[in-house]
Amino acid sequence: MRAASSIERRAAETLKAFLGTIPQLSLAQMTFVGEPGQPDSGVDIVADTEFAGRPMRLVVDVKGNGQPRMAHQAAYQLKRYLGQSGQEGVPMFMAPYLSEQSQAACREEGIAYLDFEGNARIAFDTVFIDRQVEGKPDPERRALRSLFKPKSARILRVLLNEPARAWRVTELAEAAKVSVGLVSTIGTALRDREWADQSDQGLYLADPSGLLDEWARNYEPPKGEEVRLYTHLHGKGLTERLRDLEGMEGRVALASFSAADWYAPFVRQSSSYFYADEKGLGALETLLNLSSPARGANVIVRVPDEDGVLDDARSTAPGIIATSPIQTYLDLMTGGERGVEGAEHLKDQLLRWLS
Repeated sequence: MRAASSIERRAAETLKAFLGTIPQLSLAQMTFVGEPGQPDSGVDIVADTEFAGRPMRLVVDVKGNGQPRMAHQAAYQLKRYLGQSGQEGVPMFMAPYLSEQSQAACREEGIAYLDFEGNARIAFDTVFIDRQVEGKPDPERRALRSLFKPKSARILRVLLNEPARAWRVTELAEAAKVSVGLVSTIGTALRDREWADQSDQGLYLADPSGLLDEWARNYEPPKGEEVRLYTHLHGKGLTERLRDLEGMEGRVALASFSAADWYAPFVRQSSSYFYADEKGLGALETLLNLSSPARGANVIVRVPDEDGVLDDARSTAPGIIATSPIQTYLDLMTGGERGVEGAEHLKDQLLRWLS
């Protein structure tokens, strides 16, 4: 028997505590599997127990990464081990943290799971345990923040705008205006979570809806200055004036509810929302004769520190530029109850991808 690694020792302690909560179950022996220098058998821990007087064996694969791709890999290794050894046992995957997607992968594979946070599912004999723990550990939250930060988000927008396309690393880096190294890093993170996969043609999205849903849960509006102003224009008069932006300096894009009006009208708002760079803000102020009221602002302009949302904007009608459907959806999701309703309507109309 080999010496256990620190993560395997932590897994053994977690498993022992978990088994101790199951009535009529007693732990007879827990063994770390494998020998130094030998190929990985796919099993790290074997726990021999008795339940209601009957023997029951757990075979456990422990991994430091609990992403869905690793869950499928663990299931394959565990099933192969049991098949080749002729043993009977309950296959279980353990990792520091298993996301909802990873837990779903384990259920799909028909294996038990347990993480160090307390998420667990196991079924044998007359026992069925399914535990969900709220929240994410700090390392997972940091990883998701990194995945959705502004530079990384440039890559995600490009992928989501063409979800069926396979991208070479250099092509994707050029389209997103980021480094090849960042594309490789984000590609690995997406594959680990099974939101993307790799073919001979390049990286492509395997689950665009899953990626967008997770981004929406973790979305933070672009950092930058927010300016609240007033215009006397509204309706057709405002729309016609906005068409004149095309020949002016700077960049301006309708955003949030105002962008959604051009894609999938649903929620009526008395205010107009924009992203703009500094020159674009100046052009808006001139064109719409904007003023700074003490109260009653009806034009909200955000000047983002990072211009990915403006790079991603597109023409929705002659002279009218709006944020992409992806960006519009994300912004609507931060717009309160009515915003969420508008976002879901937009998603139903434009963002229902085939899985």
